[in-house]
Amino acid sequence: MSEQHDSEQHPNGPHYNPDPHAHPGLHLIALVEGVKGVLALLAASGLEIIGPAPLQRWAHALIARFQLDPDHGAMAWLAQSINPGVVHFAAFVVLLYGILHIVEGWGLWRAKAWASFLGCITASLYLPFDIYAFATHRHWLEAVVVLINVIVVWVLAHDLFVRRR
Repeated sequence: MSEQHDSEQHPNGPHYNPDPHAHPGLHLIALVEGVKGVLALLAASGLEIIGPAPLQRWAHALIARFQLDPDHGAMAWLAQSINPGVVHFAAFVVLLYGILHIVEGWGLWRAKAWASFLGCITASLYLPFDIYAFATHRHWLEAVVVLINVIVVWVLAHDLFVRRR
């Protein structure tokens, strides 16, 4: 009886195919998320390996290079704020970011609903910033970023919608 039910068509279309290979869009997004996660893990490791002293020197070099006020402004604040505790905290946050993207990528590769939900929410959170960047800069690169994020949200939302039918 259940075999017949599984093969029946839903009035709005076929049942969701649980085979991960049936979802190439999810695989592509999973690869991108995995790469972002690995890059974040490398960045977190780099922060820990480099430490605060070189970061402070680089911030001061940027201030000198661009002839910024060494006592006021965002770069001056950044240079003065760099210390071991801040670097460890930043590395920890970047590590969590990387782990989140790797887990999301794994879930999308396996066509897990929770991963589609997580990806849809996180990509949607980036959209207002991407749209603002495009509205203020009007550059083709910002337009491409907005378009890609809209496509990602659409693919993941569509996956969730098809699962609910």
